[in-house]
This record gives sequence, C-alpha cells and structure tokens, in this order.
Amino acid sequence: MHMYGNWRSAAAFRVRIALKLKGIAYEEVFLDLDAGEQFKPDFLAINPQGAVPALFDGDGPPLIQSLAILDYLEETRGGVRLLPEDPRARERARSLAQVVACDTHPLYVPRVRTYLMEAYGLPQARMMEFVRHSFTTGLETLEKRLSGEPGTGRFCQGDAVSHADLCLVSLWVGTGIFGVETAPYPTVARIAEDC
Repeated sequence: MHMYGNWRSAAAFRVRIALKLKGIAYEEVFLDLDAGEQFKPDFLAINPQGAVPALFDGDGPPLIQSLAILDYLEETRGGVRLLPEDPRARERARSLAQVVACDTHPLYVPRVRTYLMEAYGLPQARMMEFVRHSFTTGLETLEKRLSGEPGTGRFCQGDAVSHADLCLVSLWVGTGIFGVETAPYPTVARIAEDC
C-alpha cells in the first residue's frame, strides 16, 4: 500500500494510525499542503477534491475520505478490530467518529480557512477564533456523550480502540496546534491519554 498524506493532516493521521494498529506495511508520500501540491494536476487526477489522504491498495483506484478508508481496512484486513462486533456498539463508535470527521474537522481544514480569509477578508486572528470555536463545539459534544452515555469505557466505545478513538485523537492533537483550551473536557482528555 502507499498513501498520499501530510504530517499535519488529521484525516491522514487517522488512517496512519489504523494502518499501524493493523500491522499493514505502507509507504507515504507527503504533500506540502501549504505550497498547494494537492492542487497540482497529477494529484487532482488521484483525488479531484485536492485533499489527503489518498490510499492505494494494489492496482485498484485510489481510496479517499478517511472514514471510508477506515471501513475498507476493517472489511478487508485482519489484525486489530477497529469496530465492535455488536451492531449498536458499532453504530455508536461510527457516530462518535463522525462528530469529529464530518462535523468538526471540515470547518478548520486549510481550504476552508483560506477561502474564508480570502473571500470575506477575515483577518488571521479572527480566523483562529473561528477555528478554536469549531474545536470547542466538537469537544463539547464528545465530552457530553462520552461522560453521559453508556458504552464509554477505557476508550470511546468500551475497552477496545475503535474508529471513534482514531478520530478523537486526531482532534486532540489539533488542540495543541491551534491553542485550544482542553481543561473542560476531562473524559475526552482521559481517553486521548489512554490512546
């Protein structure tokens, strides 16, 4: 397998963790997102959205979108299970993962930040307020669910790592990069530290 990614991409980070947990050998080509390498014609032919990760497994077409890649790896590879066997537990793990990957992460990716600053003249300081607000909204949701719902154990769903934990960790790492206050989220912090 080989993957296009970036050291700072939360989505590529999630896939990288899954590959390592499952013991899958892979090579990674890092694109310089700040330099716009993801928008060069060669990469747009791989992923027209111009986003990482893009994973190749053999000769087939590229796999794109981190959650879809995680599902693919779960369905096609052995090793550590990253989704629970029980359907309701599996749904909960996926739901928690989507809080991050679908509702929080898309708001602070570089293409959104760049668009908001260029299209609306949003100064960098105001953009960082928006980014921190996006993180806070996601962290508040995770904290309420993880501290109040049955099913939370050592990890997001029970005592085994799942897609939800890969997403939670990718969000948690970003809190340090963007200077997000984390004290109000003790359950999220505990799970992130265990991960």
